[in-house]
Amino acid sequence: MNERTLAWASGILFLAVALGAFGAHGIRGRVDAEAYHDWTTAAQYQFYHGLALLALANMGGKLSERAVSFVRILFLLGILCFCGSLYLLAAREPLGIEAWTRVIGPITPLGGLLFLAGWAVIFVNALRRN
Repeated sequence: MNERTLAWASGILFLAVALGAFGAHGIRGRVDAEAYHDWTTAAQYQFYHGLALLALANMGGKLSERAVSFVRILFLLGILCFCGSLYLLAAREPLGIEAWTRVIGPITPLGGLLFLAGWAVIFVNALRRN
């Protein structure tokens, strides 16, 4: 088991639950429906990729240590870029950062690409191991 990946997974999942709850009880009603949807999408993707990190922590022997480390970095950066930018976009009005939308908006697809790259690395490495 990769303890570093396990630690990151548990931290990411903790934050996903906390941010999801904050969205349901703190953001909802302060933002419009589209912004709330963005918040819930961010929490869902953070949760999915936190679970993916949890599974990744247990892939010792199935993937090389180098691949596990690389995927962990890709997923963490994906969470930061994709989920982080969606959280900021969803809360831009209450935070007063509407002017930052043009800067924050393009970060979201970059995060999606990082997620895709992580899954592609798993796919390629799994095929190579067989």
